[in-house]
Amino acid sequence: MYARRRRNYFLLMGGCVALYVSAWAFVRLWSMPAAIVMCLVAMVIPPVAAVVANRRGPEDRWWDDPSGDPKSDGWWDELDGRKRR
Repeated sequence: MYARRRRNYFLLMGGCVALYVSAWAFVRLWSMPAAIVMCLVAMVIPPVAAVVANRRGPEDRWWDDPSGDPKSDGWWDELDGRKRR
């Protein structure tokens, strides 16, 4: 699950870096407005990459799921003030 998240994050951030570099190394020579638009698109990618990298998948264990250890789960339930049935 973490490998998928990491791969998606690095693909998005690699695209972001590629947009910035190509915008100011090549595209600006032909069209300054196109280079600015490319940078604006690249500016939106890092927050999207963070959301994609931290999104919980269906197979991911969530913070309040029981761990399977009855002693540990009972201890956490006691701290949280919950009773497990």
